[in-house]
Amino acid sequence: MDKIFPVWKPKGPTSFDIIREFQRVLGKKIKIGHAGTLDPLASGVLVIAVGREATKKISEVVAKEKEYLAEIHLGATSTTDDSEGEITQKDAAPLEKGDVVTAVRSFRGVIPQTPPIYSALKIQGKPAYKFARAGKEVEMKPREVKIFEAEVLDYKWPILDMRFVTGPGVYIRALARDIGEKLGVGGYLSDLERVRVGSFTKENALSAEEAIQQIQNEKL
Repeated sequence: MDKIFPVWKPKGPTSFDIIREFQRVLGKKIKIGHAGTLDPLASGVLVIAVGREATKKISEVVAKEKEYLAEIHLGATSTTDDSEGEITQKDAAPLEKGDVVTAVRSFRGVIPQTPPIYSALKIQGKPAYKFARAGKEVEMKPREVKIFEAEVLDYKWPILDMRFVTGPGVYIRALARDIGEKLGVGGYLSDLERVRVGSFTKENALSAEEAIQQIQNEKL
């Protein structure tokens, strides 16, 4: 069986926790992979591939655009750029919405982005977060990423609700951090939902249980 389909990952489990559930039920002999890792605190569309040929093709899915709904907490920073890290409050006065909208617009297009140190990005063959957890300093080099849309949905200090449409390799945590820096008040990602990966959407995503049941039914 070779199949690529969207699964809705809830907050809490890691992306690999979802894969492990598929392996537990379907057996480890079946090759299973996923595209576009979501952090434990994020929910959203996780694209799963079942079968050898499907897992080979899943990298094509990663290259598609992704759509996110993000909540950014301004006036504070985090060691992980999200609410899992150590939060430091800044002495910042509330910002006018016009200033926020103007700052956000500068993040559209091709921009340089430095990935978070607490990420799975490989440095010297190891995930960067392992260096961070060990207290070792690692230089995270900026790279070009593409932001198709950056839209302010709502703003009431200190919470900024955003919609982003991005190309591959974008860290929304880093966008939250950089928007906060641009505004001079700091910022971190306090909530995230990925609602689309390419043509796979929240509306057509299955729960892990539904997807596993569907695969089992097709095998009968």
